[in-house]
Amino acid sequence: MRGMKLNERFKTTQVHALNSSETSGKRNKACDVVNSAHKIRSFLSRSKSNSKSTTTGIANLVLPFQLPSIATLEPCIEPCLKPINLVESLAELYHRLERCHQSQKALLFVEQYSLLCNLRDQKLLRRCLKKARQNSVDVLSKVVLSAWLRFERREDELEGVSSMECVGGCILECLKVNLVHGFSLCSINDRCQCGQETKQETNTESLCLPDEEKKDVCFCIGNEEINCVRWRIAALSDPFKAMLYGGFSESKMRKIEFTKSGLCPKGMRAVELYSRTKRLDLFTPKTILELLSFASRFCCEEMKSACDAYLASIVGSVDDALILIDYGLEERAPILVASCLQVFLRELPESLYNSKVMKIFCNSEANERLAIVGYDSFLLYYFLSQVAMEESMVSETTMMLLERMGDCAKERWQKALAYHQYGCVLLERKEYNDSQHCFEAAAEAGHVYSVAGVARTKHKQSQPCSAYKLISSLIFEHKPAGWMYQERALYDTGSETSFDLDVATELDPSLSYPYKYRALAKVEEKQIEDGILELNKIIGFKLSPDCLELRAWFFIALQDYDSAMRDIRALLTLEPNYVTSHGKITGKYLVHLLSHEVQQKSQAECWMQLYEQWTSVDDIGSLAIIHRMLENEPAKSLIEFRQSLLLLRLNCQKAAMRSLRMARNHSSTTQERLTYEGWIMYDTGYREETLARADRSITIQKSFEAFFLKAYVLADTNLDPESSSYVIQLLEAALKCPSDGLRKGQALNNLGSIYVDCGKLDLAKACYENALAIRHTRAHQGLARVYDQKNQRKAAYDEMTKLIEKAASNASAYEKRSEYCDREMAMSDLDVATQLDPLRTYPYRYRAAVMMDEQKETEAVEELSKAINFKPDLQMLHLRAAFYESMGDLNSALKDCQAALCLDPNHTDTLDLYQRVQKLSFQS
Repeated sequence: MRGMKLNERFKTTQVHALNSSETSGKRNKACDVVNSAHKIRSFLSRSKSNSKSTTTGIANLVLPFQLPSIATLEPCIEPCLKPINLVESLAELYHRLERCHQSQKALLFVEQYSLLCNLRDQKLLRRCLKKARQNSVDVLSKVVLSAWLRFERREDELEGVSSMECVGGCILECLKVNLVHGFSLCSINDRCQCGQETKQETNTESLCLPDEEKKDVCFCIGNEEINCVRWRIAALSDPFKAMLYGGFSESKMRKIEFTKSGLCPKGMRAVELYSRTKRLDLFTPKTILELLSFASRFCCEEMKSACDAYLASIVGSVDDALILIDYGLEERAPILVASCLQVFLRELPESLYNSKVMKIFCNSEANERLAIVGYDSFLLYYFLSQVAMEESMVSETTMMLLERMGDCAKERWQKALAYHQYGCVLLERKEYNDSQHCFEAAAEAGHVYSVAGVARTKHKQSQPCSAYKLISSLIFEHKPAGWMYQERALYDTGSETSFDLDVATELDPSLSYPYKYRALAKVEEKQIEDGILELNKIIGFKLSPDCLELRAWFFIALQDYDSAMRDIRALLTLEPNYVTSHGKITGKYLVHLLSHEVQQKSQAECWMQLYEQWTSVDDIGSLAIIHRMLENEPAKSLIEFRQSLLLLRLNCQKAAMRSLRMARNHSSTTQERLTYEGWIMYDTGYREETLARADRSITIQKSFEAFFLKAYVLADTNLDPESSSYVIQLLEAALKCPSDGLRKGQALNNLGSIYVDCGKLDLAKACYENALAIRHTRAHQGLARVYDQKNQRKAAYDEMTKLIEKAASNASAYEKRSEYCDREMAMSDLDVATQLDPLRTYPYRYRAAVMMDEQKETEAVEELSKAINFKPDLQMLHLRAAFYESMGDLNSALKDCQAALCLDPNHTDTLDLYQRVQKLSFQS
């Protein structure tokens, strides 16, 4: 990065930690947009005569915070790697993983993490980090990846949990194991032994000291003499051996002058005692630091390693680490430095606000100092930079960490990522010229998506024609992607803009900007209802705060304040600190303004409404009412837990985990806290830890949630008859415990599913009917499955039709109903499912399979490729690989298998296919 000759402001030793003013502008803000008069003003100013005063008051308060115009709306450049062909990139990465040395594997899994960040699948990303930690060899990688895993779980938000706590937890995050160099094969479910170890007491009286040895040499320091055993001192290092037994004059001396050695008399006595006992627990930390310095000066490698390890073991706080890291760096003690870094990293994000800590990482000599112990690491700064970017995209700390990350980058993908993210931050800061240089450097490193950043910065510098030509050349030179057409639309004129955005949506329906643009265009033509319908299309399958916010403004324009309030509350569930209208008003304040225009409900009325929303499968409505309930009863763990379950259903994993953490923090009993902790462990991939917490909770007090949690975890595998029977017992025990109808309906639904798997159809039917009796609408799907198992397909079809009619979100119901009808009707249902939710993969696979049956091989591959281009799914990659194999295109089949195994290396069907294709390739 320094070679780019960017602003020299980061070359000083002045270090600024993040502050509250910087964090107020998190990256959840929309891209900055200038104020412009908008037709929303006229919509808002129209008030009905019977509520003129209040409505006009709301309008006057809201008017300053106007909508963006379509001329200023723009998508953000995403701060992550976005390969031009993700499948090929993953295939090539898997190929390298198969053939690399163990020492290279951890960094390859980190590279995989960076490639998959754009998919925003938190479970998949955590799996990459776990595999990286599992395959780590060096101490620093273990420390960084362990802290990264902890940060992903955001344990810093759990009350009463120390960052340095390690009592029999997962071995991948064990503080002691991290500081041991070398590869150790272990499972992610293996537990460390920290909680089982008993602390050794220092007992000097029990020491068996070989006092009978003759002390035949005396070291004189000042006026004091320290008698030592010559051969034991000589054994400390080769220099001492040469001095005491070699050709030096000291070899014949009884007394040796040692005043200028830099060691005090007390320190020399410690050296003497260590030479005989090899123990350090007899000394104070200050003395051990003196021994470390002595060992470094006189090349006493064994003593130095022992001091390094012992000092590392006593680092217990940030204050300790700030003191000891300087000693570690000065004396080149890598384990001590790693232990200090471990404390800083496990305290993230709080460490970002500590100027002393940031000075260690950010000042101009940071890399040089860490390089002393070999810790000038890309991985270290990659992690630090990601945390800083989550806290604030525009802070000085973020800038400096990204610069250090670029300094440490060695491989092309590392440089591309560092330059690209640096460019994104500079773009947010409106430093367009420097941003352009960074994006150009990233593009030169092979990251094609960074060209979009170059185009954007040119556009910001009044070069729209140059930006247009740049993106057009991309479309011409590469296989077109949705983001290319989306970006070019910013520089188009007239009807070309709409054309490019329509193509962008066709290529990648998950892009939100085209929907927002089309919606605003309709509103500017005074077609607000049509604008809302346009936003409904994407909100129906992808819940994003920016689209919810925009739709809320449209509802305000129609004076539909109930709907606006619903969207703002749902938005705040996703992002509690969301700032609307381009950073001018908080979502919480907008709720306050709208509360004057909506009917206030008691908690009992809210529960009744929640049942209604849940019954109609209105997930956004349910989020909103739960948000209102938490206003009525703040810190109510039961409601926060319900919120987390709903967010998980909506695939909002980060928000769901936040709600789970809040539920855990606000739990009133130990058994309740253990249950919520169990869900946190389960959702972050620690199955055994989950079961342990569920068992402890049940031991304290039998409860619905503890039994349900244990049953859910055990059922998440292929169950044998004995295991199925046990899960049934757990669910039955759960149903005997007190709970509300919402949760009991889910338990009945799960119990029915187990009964179907066991072939107990009548029992399953009874469960589903009981669930429906308490208005668990999704039980229609289970009942349809029972009818299908009984060869009553018409009844199954009718049951799914009931679900479609009741559910507000019914894409999955259309998909499921397709299984219970003929091919033509199935195709029709799946087309509807794709229209409602284009991210569902089963419809593409079904249509592709039909095409293969009709011997339309090319069309079948194209159908899968269409979806794979914006959602590389394991099942679709496996199916396309099988198609390629049948067509004789073994090279393409191999690539798809490798990409699929990159997503799930243990997928049995893909492994079998991969081995078969490899064998065929070898034979040919």
